Formats: sequence, structure tokens, C-alpha cells
Amino acid sequence: MTASNTIRHLISIADLTTPEFVSLVNRAQHHKKLIKAGVKPETWPLQGELVALLFSKRSTRTRISSEGAAAYFGGQPMFLGKDDIQLGVNESFYDTTKVISSMTSCIFARVNSHSEIQQLCEHSSVPIINSLCDKYHPLQAICDLLSIKENFKELKGLKLAWIGDSNNVINDLAIAAMKFGINVSIATPNGIEIEQHVIDAANATTAETGATLELTHDPKEAAKGANILVTDTFVSMGQEAETQKKLKQFEGFQINSDLVALADKDYKFMHCLPRHKEEVSDDVFYSDHSIVFPEAENRLYAAIATIEAFVVNKGQFL
Repeated sequence: MTASNTIRHLISIADLTTPEFVSLVNRAQHHKKLIKAGVKPETWPLQGELVALLFSKRSTRTRISSEGAAAYFGGQPMFLGKDDIQLGVNESFYDTTKVISSMTSCIFARVNSHSEIQQLCEHSSVPIINSLCDKYHPLQAICDLLSIKENFKELKGLKLAWIGDSNNVINDLAIAAMKFGINVSIATPNGIEIEQHVIDAANATTAETGATLELTHDPKEAAKGANILVTDTFVSMGQEAETQKKLKQFEGFQINSDLVALADKDYKFMHCLPRHKEEVSDDVFYSDHSIVFPEAENRLYAAIATIEAFVVNKGQFL
């Protein structure tokens, strides 16, 4: 790719071309191999630079992986929680963004609403890496495709079944999987639909890779013949007041031994964590088919590949 003076932000997988997304997954795998072999980076391109972690929501995997990725390239991560700075108290998004971006090389932003990510991107002078908003979760999608790639020799033609809510994780995962030619079947309860922007992006991807998107309200239909089974929390952060209503709505959606019996015999189970028992039974979560803990580790390599592309290489993909 040719160099550009335009700052590129990672907002959603839908904003990446298929070659760009494939590059991120491949680079994540490359850096993982180096780290596992004990090979240290020859240079630290972010040495002496700050990497801001602007987090409005608590986190385990996102915080560790983003701090680790900054350190991998020699940068100094700086965690800025909601109680640490003036954002939303005495200072506007505009003012805070202008100040933080003037002193850092990039901003990992884990926020509440998609509009907050949009404001950050509009006013920042450095790349914004969406580390979760209510609409997208691109770092998780990079990690998940790396995890799938490590467990299957051929990705094109596989079936990924999502059994759960319509949320930020599946919004990016569906498009990410289809960019690799993986067919996606999504089962949500009656009354919960996949957002139209995901369907539109999926249809565009179908024309390119041939992968298909199936929408159903029957978890058994989605699980039938699936190579990969995925779920997530039924009650997202900020929805705690709706817990009892949501749990009733999701009755019959637990991934358990009865459901996985419909899947391919060599299926893999994935979950972005933290996990609750109403989403998946212990016998599936802790089975030999589960790759949830290697998947969690892969968040580090996804963050490393993202910093490399968007910060070190200024929006160019190797």
C-alpha cells in the first residue's frame, strides 16, 4: 500500500478490506510464534512514547493485552480509568481528546456508546483503537479468527454458529468470519434481531468470499453441523437492571451437551469471557473442545498486530 497522511482508526472490522483484515490475523500469528520462541523485537519503535488506555468500562483481557502490546513495541502504557481523569466530569470529549492525543502515540478506547468512539476519531490527532463500544469489538474479532485459524487447516466453508444476543461481539465477528469464507449462522431469541448494518456488511462480504449469513431464532438450527460454537454474556455491562427479563428471554439458549450433539463431532467452543453458567454448561466450557483460554491469550497478539499496523506502520498493512 502507498503511504498516506490520513490517520487511520480501527473502529470496526467492516471498515477493513479483506486483505487488510487477513493481514492483521496473520501478523498476530507471526508475533505469537516469535514470542513463544523467545525472540525479542530487534527495535522498539514506540520507545519513549505514551500509549493511552482510555477505559470507561472495567476489563481484564483488554487491559492486559493493550498494555502488553504497547510494552512489546517499547511504548509506555498509561491507564486512564473513568475515575482518573476529568472526562465527563469537568471536561468535554472534545477537550479531553485534544489533550490526550497531543501527548500520546495512540489511544485504546473502551467506552460505552459508539458515538463516543466517533467523537474520539473526529477530534484525535493519533489513531483510535476501538477496544469495545456498544456497537463493535474489533480486537476480539481479530483474536477469534486467529484462534479459529490455529484449530482448522482450511477455513473456507466452515460453519460458525453464534447462539446468544445481538451485540458488539457478533457484529464484528460475523463480518470477520465471512472475510475468511466462513459461513455464519446466528440464533437470537424471538424479539432480538441482528442490526441491519451487520446484515448489509455481510451481504457485501458474500459477494467477495461466497460465505453466507443465516439468521434464525432456533439455537438447534444454528448448531446443526457447526464447526465452531460461540456465545457471550446474555446480560451486557449496563444492562444489569434487565437481568431477570433477559434470562427469561434466553431460556433454551444455553450451549450444553444436548446442543453440541448437533454440531460437527470435532467442533470447537469459544467465548470472549467472562462467562456465566446460563450461557454454557461446565461440561462444554471445560471440555477438550473448548479453546476459551488460548482464545483469551490471543487477545495479546491481536493487540500487537493492531498497534503495528495502525501506529508503528501508520495505517499500512504488511
